[in-house]
Amino acid sequence: MKQRKKIVVLSGAGISAESGIATFRDSNGLWENYRIEDVATPDGWRKNRELVLDFYNQRRKQALEVQPNAGHYALAKLEDYYDVTIITQNVDGLHEKAGSSHVMHLHGELSKSRSSVDESLVYDIEGWEIKIGDRCEKGSQLRPHIVWFGEAVPMMEEAIDVALTADIFIVVGTSLVVYPAAGLVDFIPETVPIYVVDPNLPEVKKRPNLTLIGEPASIGMTQLADKLIAETA
Repeated sequence: MKQRKKIVVLSGAGISAESGIATFRDSNGLWENYRIEDVATPDGWRKNRELVLDFYNQRRKQALEVQPNAGHYALAKLEDYYDVTIITQNVDGLHEKAGSSHVMHLHGELSKSRSSVDESLVYDIEGWEIKIGDRCEKGSQLRPHIVWFGEAVPMMEEAIDVALTADIFIVVGTSLVVYPAAGLVDFIPETVPIYVVDPNLPEVKKRPNLTLIGEPASIGMTQLADKLIAETA
């Protein structure tokens, strides 16, 4: 049996925007009318835990209600023909909901909480709320399992290792301005085809085997998946 080629995908907020999840970059640095500094930084957590918990409770409730779009489903369909790993900056779980089975979450997961004193203690959330007084087994307040601005990205080294295995690399729905995730592109050898799918194409260094698809993920990813599937025939 012929060995499947490896596709590695870097996905960002743009793919989930089509499912109705707002991106903070669409609204002048505000995210659902909140300042990023207030709800997505360690300092914001220190200043007002209740505000941060409420913000992510609302995001979690929304994520449970929305559905994947054609872009998510196109990526899931590729698994029938390729070995696919998705490295996502998104925390909403829509890739899994669409059927993708190998998803690395660089920035955490809305559906989980973790200890505020021991980041190795991570828990699934039942329902959509973390409340003041919900504690880990060490007695500390539970916080969202989210990598905030100013925090290290613990999965980054593993993501680089996975990116280096790619036979095909796809970038979808990301502005490529949030580091370190945006730097993954720089690790891809020039012999490996890179496809960038976004209606507002980010600036990408010119290189061989680069294809820019200036479409929303629902359209561009569907077109690209059909092309890549046809190449396996």
